[in-house]
Amino acid sequence: MPTGPDKGNQNKSAAKADKAINAANKKSARKKKGGVPVAKGRQIPWLTVAGVVVVVGLVAGLGINLYPKYQDRAEAQKFAPSESNQDPSTGIDGVTVNEYPAALHVARSQRVAYDQSPPFGGPHDAVWATCTGIVYPEAIRTENAVHSLEHGAVWVTYNPDELDADQIQTLADRVDGETQMMMSPYPGLDHPLSLQSWGHQLKLDSVDDERISQFISALRLNRFEYPEVGASCASVPGTGDNAFDPDNPPLFDASAPGPDAVPMDGGGITPDTSETSGAGGMQLPSDLQIPSN
Repeated sequence: MPTGPDKGNQNKSAAKADKAINAANKKSARKKKGGVPVAKGRQIPWLTVAGVVVVVGLVAGLGINLYPKYQDRAEAQKFAPSESNQDPSTGIDGVTVNEYPAALHVARSQRVAYDQSPPFGGPHDAVWATCTGIVYPEAIRTENAVHSLEHGAVWVTYNPDELDADQIQTLADRVDGETQMMMSPYPGLDHPLSLQSWGHQLKLDSVDDERISQFISALRLNRFEYPEVGASCASVPGTGDNAFDPDNPPLFDASAPGPDAVPMDGGGITPDTSETSGAGGMQLPSDLQIPSN
């Protein structure tokens, strides 16, 4: 005899279905509440990574900018004078070397018939141009500048028509505040720039030329190569022709010296022996009279 559906089995099937639906609903609710499930595991600290990248970039940038300067300075130190190599500038390509008599003084009203332009030795004014790392904005009188060379200074000159403001600033950064250094424009210079020390000159075309540092290292305060060892570059106080005011210096004269100019041999001027003996003028402290050996 046929039988109807087993109500017991139906009830069991319905219970299983309800249980499955409830489980699915709970799982869906958990997803909505917590958002997209995140895979378990180690988190990447992106802020820390970004910070490290920035620091590495800064260090690399500093290295790129500073290394060439360090390398340039280290290379220049190879040209420092010593007892065994008293004039390292002889190893610098392009340096002109001349012998000049020292301590030949002229008055403020006199001109000298210099044999070089810019001059780097010979008769000069009795008062030196301040050379304590001064960057003169205008061209200064050459007779005063040459006396500074006699004190162991390096005089950096440039043609103002050949260099732009950034190039001039690059040169100024080498001079500003450096003892026994000075810089000024020199109208009509036949090269963009020229460096002078007593009896030495180097004319160049680029403010980035490595020979600038080499020349300064070899000849600034090189006691073997300048006559008035220990002499100061400080401003000469006072007023008039017997003083030098760096804020209002005697200016460059572009005209020809004329027939009454003092010749390069001094024209009978008696040398001032107090200079070469170290008895006259202001003297540098002994620790600044470099090199010391």
